[in-house]
Amino acid sequence: MSEPATVGSVAQFRLQESRVLAVDLTGDSVKAKNGAMVAYEGDMTFKKKTGGGEGLRGMVTRRLTGEQMAVMEVKGHGTCYFADRASEINLVSLHGEKLYVESSNLLCTDSALRTGASFTGLRGSSQGNGLFTTTVEGTGQAALVSAGTAIVLRVTPQTPLQVDPGAYLAHTGGLKQHFQAGVNFRALIGESGGESFQIRFEGDGLVYVQPSERNTIGGEI
Repeated sequence: MSEPATVGSVAQFRLQESRVLAVDLTGDSVKAKNGAMVAYEGDMTFKKKTGGGEGLRGMVTRRLTGEQMAVMEVKGHGTCYFADRASEINLVSLHGEKLYVESSNLLCTDSALRTGASFTGLRGSSQGNGLFTTTVEGTGQAALVSAGTAIVLRVTPQTPLQVDPGAYLAHTGGLKQHFQAGVNFRALIGESGGESFQIRFEGDGLVYVQPSERNTIGGEI
């Protein structure tokens, strides 16, 4: 699910196999999940930052939810290598649009991209991740991690999409989300003891789905 480097993006993102991200820096910077750097070559400086949103809205979001996403800013000349517990890495190129992604799945972004927070309501509660999700906006590249190789599913007005909250990774485009009761595979084979819930996406956009479900609070009740 990797894409070529974005034109105009100074930091160059490259995948080493599928589980290590190499970022070439020439005096510019990237923001990455704290502790995700496994090696580097060259002259680098590192600064720990608190993520979960930039500016006043980010501060309010963290205060309301008690959530903080620990990130570090890496700046310099050389190559940094990032990884997260041998998870698969997926490169996403943004061209002015906004990416909505679970904060635990955001590995690295280049400095041209702005991060923030967006209210998710019931979807966030169902995943146990609070009521907000991370947004990444602008022109540049972002690296996401997933449990297994993620797939990208197209949503159109004619083809809405239902996704298990635990398998949801990220989405872009003009999509509306609805939290609804449904049936998942575990319920069909008799392993589910309660009612399952799904996210229904409608509109026009892309949804990134991982092939492994994270634990959720409201996935089954």
